[in-house]
Amino acid sequence: MKLKLTQRDPSTALRSARDDGAERAQTTAEILKKIRTLEIKTRGLVETAFAGDYHSVFKGRGMNFEDVREYQPGDEIRAIDWNVTARLGTAFVKKFTEERELTVILVVDVSASGNFGSTIQSKRELAAEVACLLAFSAIRNNDKVGLILFTDRVELFIPPKKGRSHTLRLIREILFFEPQGRGTEPALALDYLNKIVTRRAVVFFISDFQAPDFSRALAVSGRRHDFVAIHIHDEREKVLPNIGIITLEDAETGDQIEINTADRTTRTSFAGLVNEHETELSRTLRRNNIDGIALQTGKDYLPPLRSFFKQRERRLAIR
Repeated sequence: MKLKLTQRDPSTALRSARDDGAERAQTTAEILKKIRTLEIKTRGLVETAFAGDYHSVFKGRGMNFEDVREYQPGDEIRAIDWNVTARLGTAFVKKFTEERELTVILVVDVSASGNFGSTIQSKRELAAEVACLLAFSAIRNNDKVGLILFTDRVELFIPPKKGRSHTLRLIREILFFEPQGRGTEPALALDYLNKIVTRRAVVFFISDFQAPDFSRALAVSGRRHDFVAIHIHDEREKVLPNIGIITLEDAETGDQIEINTADRTTRTSFAGLVNEHETELSRTLRRNNIDGIALQTGKDYLPPLRSFFKQRERRLAIR
């Protein structure tokens, strides 16, 4: 169930951030200020802590021939350019440079469940901040970045480009785009990705993954692209507070159920269902050789991100 919590006692504040996506009108100045604040924060992280992690684990598409130079002891024989060697009468080897430029696609879930947040941050706000960090890391490495927003349909596609203004547009859309749909269908987004992005790309799929089975489409995407799944969740979606009778509402369908959180059995059953879902998600990712990262609203996302990149770098080093 995609949660929205309501307690009978109004003294306890469990909020649903920007319920239905548009409860609080925002002026252009407020929007620009929020985007600028997010830019300053994430660019600072890129410059001080994160860009090296990104660069070290996402490689270019191959090697480009750059030039030739005279053979030196220790050079590999297979690097010799035999045509130039024959023409000049002395051994020359080929020099190559890495084709560094990558295409990065951010696939972001903007369904109604993303508006939930029991802390100062909603899931959608966390998704936007993480996407911003990844986008600026890519731009700093001269990569192109594109965006797919989805709900139970593909809501928006912005083709990959470079540059700060392009990146700021992506972040604005992630934060403030008002989707037509409310549900979540990752399979549709993945099918669209597989159709529209024909060359291998680095794909960051950011979602709470509260959705029907999408393993078939995920398997295709995992084979075609360097795919990373980023699971955004909120603590209250995993552990119910012991606060008495509350109403759980599915933010995407509007279905409601009233439960008594003072009942330990209820809380245990709820936690068990969530654990089952997360275990199945982990199995699906492992089965398709896809890396996954779990991030929680209201917590510092940099340590788990950096830990993921360090682990991935070590794996690449031993291959």
